[in-house]
Amino acid sequence: MKNKFYTYIQQLQDTITSKLENIDGKATFRQDLWERPEGGGGRTRVIENGNVFEKGGVNISGVHGKLPDTMQAYFGVEDADFFACGLSLVLHPKNPMVPTVHANWRYFEMYDKNGNIVDQWFGGGQDLTPYYLFEDDAVHFHKTCKTACDKHNSEFYPTYKKRCDEYFYNTHRNEGRGIGGLFFDYCKATKDTSMEDWYNFVTEVGDSFLEAYVPIVEKRKDLPYTDAHRTWQEIRRGRYVEFNLVHDKGTLFGLKTNGRIESILMSLPPHVQWVYDHHPEVGSEEEKLVKILQNPKLWV
Repeated sequence: MKNKFYTYIQQLQDTITSKLENIDGKATFRQDLWERPEGGGGRTRVIENGNVFEKGGVNISGVHGKLPDTMQAYFGVEDADFFACGLSLVLHPKNPMVPTVHANWRYFEMYDKNGNIVDQWFGGGQDLTPYYLFEDDAVHFHKTCKTACDKHNSEFYPTYKKRCDEYFYNTHRNEGRGIGGLFFDYCKATKDTSMEDWYNFVTEVGDSFLEAYVPIVEKRKDLPYTDAHRTWQEIRRGRYVEFNLVHDKGTLFGLKTNGRIESILMSLPPHVQWVYDHHPEVGSEEEKLVKILQNPKLWV
């Protein structure tokens, strides 16, 4: 399974980066191949200063070795080895009318001292972080997520949509990071669902990503915007940074397993503002967004 899924994310990385370069029309992805001293490595691809994408990364990795003590305590195990692989992407567009997007699909195995698999699971999801809310974009993104889920189980979309709203939430701000999408983790084999079934589901979601995001980019990338729009975008990006550095488990896992810092922090946008005690104008489009972030809604 680990070889099968790693092959899949290699191909998916190629598909996604190729499509994004076509859309941008100027910038191309810079590739870094890296190795982790404890075992494994990855392929980081970063795009910067393009026509459409100010900064973005589409990264894959497959790492293995002894599970660090802090993570052994977290999982409640002793003397465990692990293998983890996944694709993680974040795209920060230049135009404030185009939303930031994040996606991640991953697979994890844990072994006993004899090398036997004692646990394995899939996780992942995709979510949208707009700066200006176009409701038809939100509906399109969620509809695409729901279509992918419904092919496997009608309960997946409502369950994983709710988990996404709960997970990508800045508790210290009492607001969502964005308008959600899907979030699933610890997807394990049961008497009704095999690991093969989970593989089919996760790859279905991965394959749906471009369909969910690209039409939104193409519709919004050439809309006019002002310096005020850009300022608001940078203030909201600050909230994005706060979530990633304060709450995100993937960031924490990477930092605690001696992950590659440049790859882990590629999700941070290049231009951000933290304005003291900032509040959007009453009745404005900016306030409309904040109200939605404070009260997640059903888009489909």
